Amino acid sequence: MEALKFWRVSSSPFKHFMYFASATTKTTSTKFISFRCCSSSPTPSTNTTTNTTTTTTTQVVSDRNNRRRSSSSSSSTSDRDSIRAIRLKKVEELRTKGHEPYAYGWDRTHTASQLQEIYKNLGNGEESSKDVDLVSIAGRIIARRAFGKLAFLTLRDDSGTIQEKLLQDQFDQLKTLVDIGDILGASGSIKRTEKGELSVYISSFALLTKSLLPLPDKFHGLTDVDKRYRQRYVDMIANPEVADIFRARAKYHIVQEASRAWANKVDSGFSMLTRPFWGANPPGTTTYPLGVQRGAAGGAEARPFVTYHNSLGRDLYLRIATELHLKRMLVGGFEKVYEIGRIFRNEGISTRHNPEFTTIEMYEAYSDYQSMMNMTEEVVVRCALAVQGKLTVDYQGLEISLERPWRRESMHNLVKEATGIDFNELGNDVKVAKEVAIKALEVKDRSSIEACPSVGHVLNEVFEIVVEPTLLQPTFVLDYPVEISPLAKPHRSKAGLTERFELFICGRELANAFSELTDPLDQRDRLEKQVKQHNEKREASGLHTDSAEEREKKNDDESYEVTLDEDFLTALEYGMPPASGMGLGIDRLVMLLTNSASIRDVIAFPVLKVQQ
Repeated sequence: MEALKFWRVSSSPFKHFMYFASATTKTTSTKFISFRCCSSSPTPSTNTTTNTTTTTTTQVVSDRNNRRRSSSSSSSTSDRDSIRAIRLKKVEELRTKGHEPYAYGWDRTHTASQLQEIYKNLGNGEESSKDVDLVSIAGRIIARRAFGKLAFLTLRDDSGTIQEKLLQDQFDQLKTLVDIGDILGASGSIKRTEKGELSVYISSFALLTKSLLPLPDKFHGLTDVDKRYRQRYVDMIANPEVADIFRARAKYHIVQEASRAWANKVDSGFSMLTRPFWGANPPGTTTYPLGVQRGAAGGAEARPFVTYHNSLGRDLYLRIATELHLKRMLVGGFEKVYEIGRIFRNEGISTRHNPEFTTIEMYEAYSDYQSMMNMTEEVVVRCALAVQGKLTVDYQGLEISLERPWRRESMHNLVKEATGIDFNELGNDVKVAKEVAIKALEVKDRSSIEACPSVGHVLNEVFEIVVEPTLLQPTFVLDYPVEISPLAKPHRSKAGLTERFELFICGRELANAFSELTDPLDQRDRLEKQVKQHNEKREASGLHTDSAEEREKKNDDESYEVTLDEDFLTALEYGMPPASGMGLGIDRLVMLLTNSASIRDVIAFPVLKVQQ
């Protein structure tokens, strides 16, 4: 079948473009030449006389009225269904006339932004050479205007918008079958209007995709937050700034710039690797290799998503970090490795947390956490420059300066400044540490502090309650307690601490890094202690005696078993070179650089609660 394609060859009374059809029956003489999509030459022209019947006019008027009603925030399902029915009839009419409303392709020569750049010096009223500068573009119709014998469309593609100028006969060909929301291909010459608007003066056009549902109102947009997240495709059409967030995330911006920053480091020696999304547990168990978790605040293992593989006859889990597989690569001889990938954690959902998220994780042999801080600064700065072109970020009313160097301070010193508590003077008496912390903080809910099993955990809990929300400007928090950092190398000069840092911006953790622990015996000892601690909490809560179904209902952190990743420990025993490693949350970085308050705003299809 032919794509709906027209060529301007006739003139007839122009009708106001905003109304698409008159309320009265008229006879319009229209001449056009139809092309086949695969043909470079026109088919013979035909003279046609179109009698617009009362039925057709009624349908068009109904479409217009229904579109107006449905585009408001109070649009009903019946309005939308009515418009859909009318547009389905248009699809049938197009096919009856031999035109395919869903074309197979379109030869595009330029994007909207390319045209804006190429012809930026074209003066008002000036026109490009028609013979040399014939352009072909495509995009979604998002606006239409009519003035006398002229009509204008606005097309939006992935790069931006461009205006299209039509004459009356072209409008006559479009008016009954094409709606806002349809995707159109157009060819023509370039001219800047007297008012300064760069425009494509259309010589031919084709309907590429027929839209069956109306777009949200152009003035109010799509404001239902839940619907925005559930129908992200509509959200991006109605709210261009939402699509810009994802363009910033994808197209040579945040993720790509981070890759470049690492790839350009040390003579482009980094290798990008991909590890499996799935891992295998011991057959017949619901255990989880604890060592696969990233050293998160509190030292608690992350809950995995577990499923059963029928053919293999064993449980599989979605990965919660890329860390240990990348370390295996260091053992195998790679010196600089990284991965940008999806992580899955079966935990809570909030404005900061989504069960599926994206991280960059990288490891460099023969370096330590001090050099990794420099790398982290470089990555974030390059991303900011790529996305915003400046190092001052406006985030939720705050002005954030990313100018280097960033503040670097130990966790002990930050807690002491905020509370007056010097944890270095408390020794290893966890009972005393809890009493001092509770007294100093005067917190109503003491449960989180009372549950801490060590002084290091108490220190971290106080930090999270008091200090973390105040770290608005970029701050590296250094030297975490060993109890909450099972994968980090012991500090070379501070007993009981590790060479670990976390980056905080706007009171939110953005990155986590260590001088990596390479001692296999120390690593085994720490992980065994963590397993023991987890299982003791699990036994104390009685969850170890519950059935799997009962544990699932309780949804407690201790409701699942953990085991060691013996293969990783074995790899360490073959020898891993000294190295530093860092994991950075892409989603949170995108939030910062796009001024997004919720992680759901930067993930195209976030996980949501079941809709009632």
